[in-house]
Amino acid sequence: MGTKETSFLRDTRGIDTVPLKMVFYLAVTGVIIFLVASSWNSLSPVYSKAKDSKQINDAALELLSIQNGYARNVQEQNGPDGSTCTIGLSMDDVEYLAFGVDPDPDMNGNLTDTQWVQENNTIICKYVNGAKNRYNIDGNIILFKKGTLDYTGKWTLDNDHDINKSLGVVIEGPLEGNFNFELVLAEKKYTLSHF
Repeated sequence: MGTKETSFLRDTRGIDTVPLKMVFYLAVTGVIIFLVASSWNSLSPVYSKAKDSKQINDAALELLSIQNGYARNVQEQNGPDGSTCTIGLSMDDVEYLAFGVDPDPDMNGNLTDTQWVQENNTIICKYVNGAKNRYNIDGNIILFKKGTLDYTGKWTLDNDHDINKSLGVVIEGPLEGNFNFELVLAEKKYTLSHF
């Protein structure tokens, strides 16, 4: 009986395969983690752009929804507010979002060196990597104007002498928060920014 116990304790046939299997499984796990991480870096911009496109399309629908509503006459101090909409945006990699205007027609990244080009019914999204996307809003002509608070606390058209700022609305990124627009009447119907 003593010889059987001794032979059992000396059986070392499989002892060297455990560390090799463990090294192999750890290597396979490392390769899988590496592949997942590298594919995520490749897919992350695509996912971000798809998320941004959804937000911009939702914004276009919100803006379109107020166009047939009530337009507040900006000359009337005590008139009721016009139809409004709130657009929620969260875009980290956006350089600017332009409503009804192309603020950088020469695509050099400088928004002040050339005259802006008016583009009604358009939202332009420019990313920090230089890509520029246009989104068209179908329907009646939408004229965007930058708003400013007057002395009574009402939003009115911005009377800035810079012709560029009177053409549309530009929000410089990164974008985070809610942005309000109101339909107003000042000889024409305008979609006025409240920010």
